[in-house]
Amino acid sequence: MIDWNTTFAAIWRQRQAFLRPVKQTDPILLEQLFGIDAQKQQLVANTQRFLNGLPANNALLWGARGTGKSSLVKALLNAYRDQGLRIVEVDKQDLLYLPEIVDDIREQPQRFIIYCDDLSFENGDSLYKPLKSVLEGSIELPPENVLFYATSNRRHLLPEHMRDNLDTQLIDGEVHYSDTIEEKISLSDRFGLRLAFYPQPTPTYLDIVDSYFVDFKGDRAVLHKAALDFAHQNAAKNGRTARQFFNAYSQQIDAV
Repeated sequence: MIDWNTTFAAIWRQRQAFLRPVKQTDPILLEQLFGIDAQKQQLVANTQRFLNGLPANNALLWGARGTGKSSLVKALLNAYRDQGLRIVEVDKQDLLYLPEIVDDIREQPQRFIIYCDDLSFENGDSLYKPLKSVLEGSIELPPENVLFYATSNRRHLLPEHMRDNLDTQLIDGEVHYSDTIEEKISLSDRFGLRLAFYPQPTPTYLDIVDSYFVDFKGDRAVLHKAALDFAHQNAAKNGRTARQFFNAYSQQIDAV
């Protein structure tokens, strides 16, 4: 049995069918996240409402890779764990166990975010069905101390094909989606807060690089050129690439 007074996060392990306490969480802070101020503000406000016992929404953070979606959720834990926030991470393939996980925490005094990273489904995948029940409840309402936050590269979580739109009609000036489209949209619609993350411009990428190289004493132009060359090699200018650049080049850059 987990002591949630001293444990701030846990991960569901399917083979043992138990929640494993996380002993060392990611130390990322909200103020270390650049270029996503609007998304940060909205998710923080939603989380604060949740912690204050007010109505709050399940959240879907979707969009470009490496733009801070998962880091934002992790930073929330560091900001609010002293106010009773806890996070339970569940992999997509373990969504089948969501009802059991929720039952384990619904009577706890803390407030829990069930978190699923990189969530998406393929055609014929039925794992999203227990997620629907947790998001909106079945015969039993969802517990007041549990929210679901997910990150995804897809807005609607399910794959969309051109053929799915063939039966969509315009009736009396209103769009009526096909049954297939309705099914795919209905899942993301259960997230009352949907935040879009877009590719970050070059100045934001360089700001993130600078945040990692706070103690750098050399020529910033040299640092930025090396960071941009690294980003071009990796075909992405985002927070993840900036971190990878720091991991690979911090010692070399310091010597310049």
